[in-house]
Amino acid sequence: MNIGVLGAGQLGRMLALAGYPLGNRFTFLDTTGNPSVGIGEVIVDPENTQLETFLDQVDLVTYEFEHLPVELVREIETRKPVYPSSRAIAVCQNRVEEKTLFERLGIPTPAYRVVDSAEQLEAAALELGCPVVAKSVTEGYDGKGQAVLKTPEQAEQAWAEIKHPKLIVEAFVDFVREVSMIAVRGRDGDVVFYPMAENVHVDGILRYSLAPLPDLDESVQQTADSYILALLDELDYVGVLALELFQTRDGDLLANEMAPRVHNSGHWTQDGAVTSQFENHLRAIQGLPLGQTAALAPTCMVNVIGREGDSADILALPNAHLHRYDKSERTGRKLAHINLVAPTHGELLEKVRACAALLPEAPAPRFSFE
Repeated sequence: MNIGVLGAGQLGRMLALAGYPLGNRFTFLDTTGNPSVGIGEVIVDPENTQLETFLDQVDLVTYEFEHLPVELVREIETRKPVYPSSRAIAVCQNRVEEKTLFERLGIPTPAYRVVDSAEQLEAAALELGCPVVAKSVTEGYDGKGQAVLKTPEQAEQAWAEIKHPKLIVEAFVDFVREVSMIAVRGRDGDVVFYPMAENVHVDGILRYSLAPLPDLDESVQQTADSYILALLDELDYVGVLALELFQTRDGDLLANEMAPRVHNSGHWTQDGAVTSQFENHLRAIQGLPLGQTAALAPTCMVNVIGREGDSADILALPNAHLHRYDKSERTGRKLAHINLVAPTHGELLEKVRACAALLPEAPAPRFSFE
């Protein structure tokens, strides 16, 4: 199949790398004018005049970035199969719709309010109790469009900084760790789940993902599986879905947000699982049997942000796998990731610290089970 991908960044690049052994070809539609995929055929279309050319070449369409015009996705659906569907992308683009769906399916979330003025933001902060997190209802990712209010009096400043007509205000969660679930649903409704990963964020950007977790109670994994399964079935979803959650001190899980695509916190599966999230996404959207998702060994993904380390030094670490994105260095930019694999969690933590020391400005890794 020739698979069409909306977007032309590193996630699309990794989809193609997983798809070539399956005999797939890839055509990317880039609407930014700044593609970085560096692989396959890329149609650069910032003026939105090349859609017909794109559709004429592809058998089905997926996407690597959910911040796309929903009307564009719906238009494509009238011409070609699109997985996941436009309904999934519409829900994930709007935090209010997302929270409403979570609540309807019985998936717990942090307490929240929706506000459309600085005055309402201040009132919500007073009601929920500071600190609170204010987020734009749409167009937010990697910490963008967010602010933490430590006092209600910071509402006016936060409103001015976010610059969005409507915000969602969330109560602060006293969590033990941030975790994520990656699951895959096929065209036939078959679902497979990856082991839960612990995620370490700094300034809203993911820096480390580690799986499987050595201290995770099986009941917690089963609860997370049930939450993401409810979402997959409700949306009649096809492909990889990611669900980010907070785990509280009493073991409860609170949903933060979901992403309708292959996800940064699932990159560990490339070298640490039987089947990577990228291959399983391609299997799902083509109607192929889903691959096994078991972890092969303790694995940690290390994001490379802003500046790269020396490749030779990194690859000198035992069982280290470097995945570069062929991007120029820039503050805050995701340039690559490194998957580290070890026979035990103790050895893995030592390796993660050694790797972090080789990366300029990498934060010190710290996980909840240490």
